[in-house]
Formats: sequence, C-alpha cells, structure tokens
Amino acid sequence: MSRILIVEDEESIAELEKDYLELSGFEVEIETDGEAGQKRALEEDFNLYILDLMLPGADGFEICKKIREKKDAPIIIVSAKKDDIDKIHGLGLGADDYMTKPFSPSELVARVKAHLARYSRLTESVKQENEIVEIRGIRIDKTARRVWVNGEEKSFTNKEFDLLTFLAEHPNHVYTKEELFRQIWNMDSVGDIATVTVHIKKIREKIEYNTAKPQYIETIWGVGYRFKI
Repeated sequence: MSRILIVEDEESIAELEKDYLELSGFEVEIETDGEAGQKRALEEDFNLYILDLMLPGADGFEICKKIREKKDAPIIIVSAKKDDIDKIHGLGLGADDYMTKPFSPSELVARVKAHLARYSRLTESVKQENEIVEIRGIRIDKTARRVWVNGEEKSFTNKEFDLLTFLAEHPNHVYTKEELFRQIWNMDSVGDIATVTVHIKKIREKIEYNTAKPQYIETIWGVGYRFKI
C-alpha cells in the first residue's frame, strides 16, 4: 500500500484529501506544521508528498527542496497562489505537479495515481540492472557481454563468452566436450569436439594466471571440463 504525506495547515482541506485518497486504497498521514512535516518527510518513507505552500514553520518551497535533495518520490504542490512564477519556482525545485486551489478531490486522486504509476515504471526500469556472474576475481556482465579478470577487461569472441559464461554459471559440474558443443554451438558434436578444446585454450589464455596450472577451468582427464569455485 502506497504511503502519502499531506503537509497542509488547513485541517478541513487536509482531511477531505485524506478521505478521498484512503477510499482509493492509500495510507495517508497529515502534518499541519511545516517543520514537523519536513521532519517526517525526510525521516520516514513515503511514496508521494502533497505540500501546501503557505505553512507555519517552513513553507512548501523549502520542504520541496529538502525532499528532492534526498528522495525521488513524486511531489505535488497545492496552493491558492495562481501566479505562474510560483508554479515555475515549485517545479524548478523538483515538484512533479502544481495544483491551484480550489480543485476537485477526485482530480487530486487521479493525479496521485498517475504520478505513482509513472514513478513505479521509472523505478522498475532502473531496477533492471545488468545480470552479473562473479566468481573469484572474474566478473561477467551477461547483459553487456563484457568480462573483467581481476579488474582488467578482457576481449572475448561470442562463442568464447558463451562458453565461459555457461561454465561459470554451473560451477563444479563436469561437462563432456560433446555436451559443451551441443550447449554452445547447438548442434551434434560428431567430428567437431576439437572446437571446444580450442575455445577452452583461448579462454584460459585470457583468464588464467598460469595456463599450465589452471585455477578456473579444470580439465577432468577422460571426461571433460569443469569450472572450479
């Protein structure tokens, strides 16, 4: 459930806004003093802030600025001030919207829903971070298809990258050359398993400190290869 903080010194307006928002499934808190509202806004987690401009203690502009310095959640300013300069100032401080009183409570609810939906989409896109496989100094970025060995980026061909990633994602599992060929090249291995050997050799040259005594890709004689952890 999304939490909303209303900082509004006119209690009747604040309560009306709260009623409409709670009917729409939101959890709503009210503060009627600017300084108290700013303290809660900065110290607690809310999904959206509704700020009046004319407040005792600290005005809405100041609160907006302080919130935006620390948090990305949507901010809606509501005010009886109709001047464009106030709207420009509020939006310039980081507010996402500016509503002029009087307004319909249902319109406020609609704007709250719209801003929360937009913010949710933005945060979800940010959360979709690159998929990383990291084992003992080897860092494989599957999304960007890049590899670092002890902090130094190494260049891999597509098949080398796929083979290294597959083995690293299945550590301590022994695979035959035939299995690896089918997995990476997606075809029968008849007459082609030497391809796996060649690629393992090239990968070792890039990730191993001493290819004669590999620390990562180990040869299991008579069987195949495994990635050690």
